[in-house]
Amino acid sequence: MNRSKIVAIITGAISILLAIAYLLLVQLLDFRGEMQPAPVSQLSAVSYQLSVVIGSW
Repeated sequence: MNRSKIVAIITGAISILLAIAYLLLVQLLDFRGEMQPAPVSQLSAVSYQLSVVIGSW
C-alpha cells in the first residue's frame, strides 16, 4: 500500500471520529432542555455596559 492511500485512510478515520464526537456533543447539549431567555433586568444591565464600552471608544 503506498503512502497516499495510508494518509487518505488516516484522515478519513480522523474525520469520522470528529463527526461522531460532534454529534455526541450536540446530543449532550440538547439533552439539557429548552433554552430560556435571560431575564429582562439582566438584559438592561448588559446593554448599559455595552453603551459604556462603546461610548469610551
